[in-house]
Amino acid sequence: MPELTRRRLLIGGAGAGVVGALGVGGVVGWNQLGSSSPVTASSDAVARAEAARRSAGQKLVTARLTPRPLTADLGGLTVDTWGYGDAVPGPVIRAAAGDLLRITVDNELPTETSVHWHGLALRNDMDGVPGMTQDPIPAGGRFTYEFTAPDPGTYFYHPHTGVQLDRGLYGALVIDDPAEPGDYDAEWIVLLDDWVDGTGRTPDQVLEQLLAGGMDHGGMAMGGMGGMGGMGEGMQSALLGGAGDVDYPHYLVNGRTPEAPATLTAEPGQRVRIRFVNAGSDTAFRVALGGHRMTVTHSDGFPVRPAETDALLIGMGERYDVLVTVGDGAFPLAAAAEGKQGRGLAIARTGKGGRPGTDRPAELDRRILTGADLAALEDVRLSSKRPDRTHRVAIAGAMAPYRWTINGRPFPDAESLPVTEGERVRLRFENHSMMFHPMHLHGHTFGLTRGGARKDTVIVRPMQTVEVELDADNPGQWATHCHNIYHAEAGMMTALSYQA
Repeated sequence: MPELTRRRLLIGGAGAGVVGALGVGGVVGWNQLGSSSPVTASSDAVARAEAARRSAGQKLVTARLTPRPLTADLGGLTVDTWGYGDAVPGPVIRAAAGDLLRITVDNELPTETSVHWHGLALRNDMDGVPGMTQDPIPAGGRFTYEFTAPDPGTYFYHPHTGVQLDRGLYGALVIDDPAEPGDYDAEWIVLLDDWVDGTGRTPDQVLEQLLAGGMDHGGMAMGGMGGMGGMGEGMQSALLGGAGDVDYPHYLVNGRTPEAPATLTAEPGQRVRIRFVNAGSDTAFRVALGGHRMTVTHSDGFPVRPAETDALLIGMGERYDVLVTVGDGAFPLAAAAEGKQGRGLAIARTGKGGRPGTDRPAELDRRILTGADLAALEDVRLSSKRPDRTHRVAIAGAMAPYRWTINGRPFPDAESLPVTEGERVRLRFENHSMMFHPMHLHGHTFGLTRGGARKDTVIVRPMQTVEVELDADNPGQWATHCHNIYHAEAGMMTALSYQA
C-alpha cells in the first residue's frame, strides 16, 4: 500500500496554502496567536545566525545519503525495508566541531522523505522538518543539506517524515571535539532499535491500526496506558509507567538480532568509549555490559560529571557516552526493552572463547541511571538567570481514540510556543498521561531547572512535571515533540516559534 502518514495529511490540509503564500517554513503561520511576523526558516535572521558560526578556513566535510528500498539481513532475519544505502544502520557520518557539512540526499524511495540532524543546534532551514523548515524531498528528488556543526557530541540522523524512522532509515552522526584529550583506546558506536518492518507489517500499517483502535488486525497487542481520556491494559515499567504502544517482535543492536549479534572488539585492559544512541521509535532501553561498570561522561552530546553505574535507561532520541575498562573474555552488551518482553544484544569480545553464558547480565537489575541523575559540567551549564518567558507544555492523550496532544490540541492545531531571540525561556512539561514521553526540542539544548544533564531530549514520567530552560539563540521555527514517533504522528508536536 502507498505510504499514508498523518503528518502529511495534517500539513497538507492545514498548511499547504500558507506554504505557498510564505515560502518554505511558512507553514508556521498556523496558530501563531495573532503574530504577523514569525521568523521562518527562510528569514534573514537564520542566515545571519549561520554566518556567525562560520569561520575562515573552515573545513568542508562531504557525504551522500541514498534512502532506498533494500533487503536487509538483520542476523538470520531477512526483511524488505528502507535504508540509507545497502545496510541497516546507515553509514556513520563524522566531522569535527566547527566543520561545514555538505550532505547530498538522493531520494530513491517511492515516496517523499527528509533528513533531520537530531540534537544539532544547526541553521533552521537545514533542520529537515517538511512543512516547517523545508519542502519534502520528492521521490526521485535531490536535496543538499549544508550547515556548520557547532557542538561536539554523539548525534544521529533520521527522517522527519511520517513513521519512516521505524524502518532502517537512521545512522550515527559523530561530531568530534578537536580539544578533547581522547583518554580512551577504542570506540564503539552502539545504535539501539525496535523492529517491525518486513515482518508482516510496515510501520505505516502499525500507525493505521493504532489510529483505528489500538489493536493490530493480526492480534498483536498494542500496549500503553491511556491518558486522562481513558485507560487500557499495556506494557508497564516500574521506572517509566506505561512503556509503549507497540510490542515489537525484534530488538536490534547495530542492526543485528540477538540470534546473530554484532561483535564489538578491543584488547583486554583497554579503555573503551561507548557512544549509545536510542534510534527506536516506541521503546526505551535499559543497557548494561555484563561484568563491568560504566562511567557516564556525556548526555545528548554534552559532558557531565563522571558518574559510575551498572546500567543506563535511555529513552527514544537520547544519547549517552560512557567509558569502560574492559576485561578479558566475551561479555554481553544487553539492551533490555524497558517494560516489554525481549532485548537487543551485542557481544563485547576482548579474547578467545564462545558466546557469554547469559544474555541478561545481572547489571541490568543493579544501579540504573537516567539523565535526571547526572549533573552538567560547569563550563556547559546554563548561567543562573530569571526566565523572561515561561511556557506550559501539557502533554496528554489516550489509546482509544489514539490521539496525543500538547496543551489540549493535536498538531498542527496545537498553539505554537512564541519566543523572542535573546530570551531565557522556561518550558514546563506536564505529563497528564500514564505513559512516559521523551520530549525533544529541535535546534537547542536545555538545562533541567532541578539539576541534571544538559540535554535536547528529556524523559517525562507519568503524571510528573519536568521544567527546563534554554537560551533563545537560534532563530527559526523548531519542532517540539514526543520522540515516540507514533505519539508525534498522532499529534504530540508543536513549534518553538521565534517572533520578530
